[in-house]
Amino acid sequence: MSSIVRRVRSSSLPNFLAWRALGFRTICSGGLGIAPSSSPPASAGIKILESFKEEFEVGSRVVTLETGKIARFANGSVVLGMDETKVLSTVTCAKSKSPGDFLPLTVDYQEKMFAQGLIPNTYMRREGAPKERELLCGRLIDRPIRPLFPSGFYHEVQIMANVLSSDGKQDPDILAANAASAALMLSDVPWGGPIGVIRLGRIGGQIVVNPTMDELSSSDLHLIYACTRDKTMMIDVQAREITEKDLAAALRLAHPEAVKYIDPQIRLAAKAGKQKKEYKLSMLSEKTLEKVTDLAAERIESVFTDPSRGKFERGEALENIGKDVEKVFEEEGDQESLRILPKAVDTVRKKIVRSRMISEGFRVDGRHLDEVRPIYCESHHLPALHGSALFSRGDTQVLCTITLGAPGDAQRLDSLVGPPKKKFMLHYTFPPFCTDEVGKKLGLNRREVGHGTLAEKALLAVMPPEEDFPYTVRINSEVMASDGSTSMASVCGGSMALMDAGISLRAHVAGVSVGLVTDVDPSSGEIKDYRIVTDILGLEDHLGDMDFKIAGTRTGVTASQLDIKPAGIPLDIVCESLENARKARLQILDHMEREINSPRDQQCRLATLKYTNDALRNLIGPMGALKRKIEEETVVGGVYKGTVTSIKEYGAFVEFNGGQQGLLHMSELSHEPVSKVSDVLHIGKYITMMCIDTDVRGNVKLSLKALLPKPTSRPEKLPVVKEAVSVETSSFGETVASLPSVVEPPQKSKLAVPAVVIRTAVECDEAEKSSHVDKNTKPKRAATVKPDRKLKSTASKQTVKEDETLSSTATEESRDDCVETLTQENTLKCTSLENNSNIVSSSKGKKPSRKEKQSDNEAGESPSISARKLKIGTEMTAKVHQIRTHGLVLDLGGGIRGMYKFEGDEETEFEIGDTLQVKCTSFSSKGIPVMALVDEEDV
Repeated sequence: MSSIVRRVRSSSLPNFLAWRALGFRTICSGGLGIAPSSSPPASAGIKILESFKEEFEVGSRVVTLETGKIARFANGSVVLGMDETKVLSTVTCAKSKSPGDFLPLTVDYQEKMFAQGLIPNTYMRREGAPKERELLCGRLIDRPIRPLFPSGFYHEVQIMANVLSSDGKQDPDILAANAASAALMLSDVPWGGPIGVIRLGRIGGQIVVNPTMDELSSSDLHLIYACTRDKTMMIDVQAREITEKDLAAALRLAHPEAVKYIDPQIRLAAKAGKQKKEYKLSMLSEKTLEKVTDLAAERIESVFTDPSRGKFERGEALENIGKDVEKVFEEEGDQESLRILPKAVDTVRKKIVRSRMISEGFRVDGRHLDEVRPIYCESHHLPALHGSALFSRGDTQVLCTITLGAPGDAQRLDSLVGPPKKKFMLHYTFPPFCTDEVGKKLGLNRREVGHGTLAEKALLAVMPPEEDFPYTVRINSEVMASDGSTSMASVCGGSMALMDAGISLRAHVAGVSVGLVTDVDPSSGEIKDYRIVTDILGLEDHLGDMDFKIAGTRTGVTASQLDIKPAGIPLDIVCESLENARKARLQILDHMEREINSPRDQQCRLATLKYTNDALRNLIGPMGALKRKIEEETVVGGVYKGTVTSIKEYGAFVEFNGGQQGLLHMSELSHEPVSKVSDVLHIGKYITMMCIDTDVRGNVKLSLKALLPKPTSRPEKLPVVKEAVSVETSSFGETVASLPSVVEPPQKSKLAVPAVVIRTAVECDEAEKSSHVDKNTKPKRAATVKPDRKLKSTASKQTVKEDETLSSTATEESRDDCVETLTQENTLKCTSLENNSNIVSSSKGKKPSRKEKQSDNEAGESPSISARKLKIGTEMTAKVHQIRTHGLVLDLGGGIRGMYKFEGDEETEFEIGDTLQVKCTSFSSKGIPVMALVDEEDV
């Protein structure tokens, strides 16, 4: 290579020619690229990418499993397809085990919008944090896979499922779960699979395998079932009061359909799978386990046989036993046993509790196996809310509240399949204080989302139909204390709270958790004996084999979820558990119905008004004019409390009234001048302010100053212009006043009366009231531009009535005119001219010109109207600002422009600067006022 470079450097040819002459095409990333030679291509028998594929049929649909084409560096990767929906699942495993004594398994499911050819509508135009649906699908994959990892395998495993394409017909979650199973089979990770996952529906009493999303909308059963070849791994049910007998029949039909996924995975693994790697397992030594049993078994049994101990008393006693055992091992210096001691103590506890349940039929709190804990119900717990209920079962306590909203408050769902909105929501919260622990709340929690969704499914089945109850409902389930089955307590409390809110449920819904304790033959792994446990405690959930949550009415099941710890449970035991749950559910419903058994009529205050298109158009007005009027009358002037969300140089934005934003300008912060907004406000400050205005675009203006008392100021002398005003008459008879541009503080003048007095608007009003003006005299009409043009009077009747104190009419007895004066920003506002009779007389006898007519019109114009006051029917005087082909652009004053459309050949009758009397008739699609000319007869 160095000789080649020397040849290039010594060559006199240009660099690019030298490189090509030597067979190189370019230099990329600091390396040399050899140009392809003219030799023939490689043999056709050599494959660059070797892929393997399995194709089979489930239900009436063809399913494909493919590996080797993409994601080849993953430990295991599979693309599973059904119709036009394809999902990629990959598996990776850490080389070293985690320091803990558990399996750190992470399952991430993601739906990206490219799978349906869409761009996300977020600000960044890309997907953000996992949505609720993605978290639920991740849990759906995790639950049947986790129990099949070998005991003592603590290496970190990550499963990622990505939807590559979606036709919207099939939900990709089931495909992702089967693809994850196949990827684990291809990897070198030890795992006891494969599993098969199937979805079933029931339409018209007939079971449908792999139903589409459209078929599920008309199905009264939505069943997801996962299993190995002979045992059940996971169940997830949403139903419309299906009986236990029908549900058991559906489970038995689902098992053989799910098994169809197993053999293709085995065949694919035989073709392309890796040799399973020998991972070191963290197993308990028999010696350590025997020693812990000798030291702690009797003391642990005494704790579990004392029903007077509560959850925390029992936990404290067990913790003290563990500390005493730890001291013995520390004295002996057995570091290996100390490392696995917590696991050994937990194993001894598990054996004692399980053996006592199987042999004696009693539990740690003294209950029988089928006994439900004491129940306390209280509806209408918080009378100020729409609905509320407090539900307690044993030491587990849940507070449920109801919030009712309009249909527009529905949650928007950005998912590839399913409905776009959700009007019924149940949000479950498990705060750390409910178990007397210290913790942090860090956004969405997988467990909270899963438990809340299960309770939501259970209650959705009894909600009234949407045509009768179109409102949005949010249930908040706050766990106050936890000792097992908080999700089922949320179902009970939520049902009572809905009744308390006045919602006509078809029936009450209750839920209960059923557990399982088995005695397994260690040599064969077969179950020798078992006990089904009703209404399990948190400790029984931890030490048992099953957590089967079942919710429903007296008629049937509305939701169910099965989670297990061993590598599968026989389906017969699962079906037997349904009857135990039904009996316990009926007991709980008795307590709930005694507290509240019908909706409270006085609680529901929602009404539905239906309008035709014409009635709706009349209700809101053209371009929402009437709607804006209602908003102005009901919003402006109100006092609100809000939080400062951002600070700008010109003011601050405040959030108030349930998410509404308003601008608090720096001029409205105080009566005194404010140099910097940050001197008064800071982000997050909670303030009380008044809404003072809303413009035509709906922007809200707020004020702190309006709520503050006005400062008492000492009277000051009026400022006087330093130089007198020279007044003269132009050649056209116009009155011209020259004022100096600088106004200085008042000084002592040699004249007894100042030449010009600068008055405020209030003083001008008082002067007008005191003048001898006949208020009954009709105001003068605006001068016409053309003799054949009919114009309205200078001010409309409405404007004269509202602003009569601001307009004046010159009479023979008094000819005081108000012109503009200087405001605080040195703008001309109002000046009173005295002894000007000679100016008026000098203009008499002359024929008024066009400019004189316009000057008269300007003197009689109504004050400029604000954008907020401009409404349909408002009459005013306007000037022609521009002449267009099809109409006029009118200056309405106050910076507002209006439009007038020509009729016939009217465009020849107008000139720029003409004064017209007009009336607002409507608004254009961009909010521009549309005006019409007013005839004299209308005045």
